[in-house]
Amino acid sequence: MTHLHLLADVAANTPSGFMGTLAKWAQDFISVFQQGGSVLLSLMGGILPTLVVLLTAVNALIRLIGPEKIENLGRAAARPGIQWYPVRYIVLPFLSVFFLTNPMAYTMGRFLPERFKPAFYDSAVSFVHPILGIFPHANPGELFVWAGIAAGIQTLGLPLGDLAVRYLLVGLVVIFLRGILTEFITKVMISRSAAKENA
Repeated sequence: MTHLHLLADVAANTPSGFMGTLAKWAQDFISVFQQGGSVLLSLMGGILPTLVVLLTAVNALIRLIGPEKIENLGRAAARPGIQWYPVRYIVLPFLSVFFLTNPMAYTMGRFLPERFKPAFYDSAVSFVHPILGIFPHANPGELFVWAGIAAGIQTLGLPLGDLAVRYLLVGLVVIFLRGILTEFITKVMISRSAAKENA
């Protein structure tokens, strides 16, 4: 009975009109952050510990291999010839995103000549999502993309590992094609610009 009296008192003291609307907005506003806190707590017991351990392992691996060796690969990828396309638009973007993560991965383009930089950037930026299924450390700021896809797949009762591998493989094919296409477009634009300057 006491609870009914308390509920009646609360209902009687609830503001209405303009003040009631403001109170409702304030309550809705804080509930957004309360929901965010609940999601953060659920992540603390799930993906975040894995992500921290994975970041530590990758940083240790970089130190063991040596950053200079990774930079040497960037210089090798700048060599002319069709045989260097896979190195430039598959291997280098993959290693850049894996080791340097987003957004630092794009700095590997500094070892390439200007004519290859737009294509490398296109390949690298297109790979920051397909890598997430297997290597979430590469782009933790956008992990929600993979988490959303994974939630739908789990709801259907399908395995995540198979999806993650397919997502990665399709991503490698896409970045290779985008790199080649963007390199071609860049070449055309550079030649047009040179033709205008010579005219």
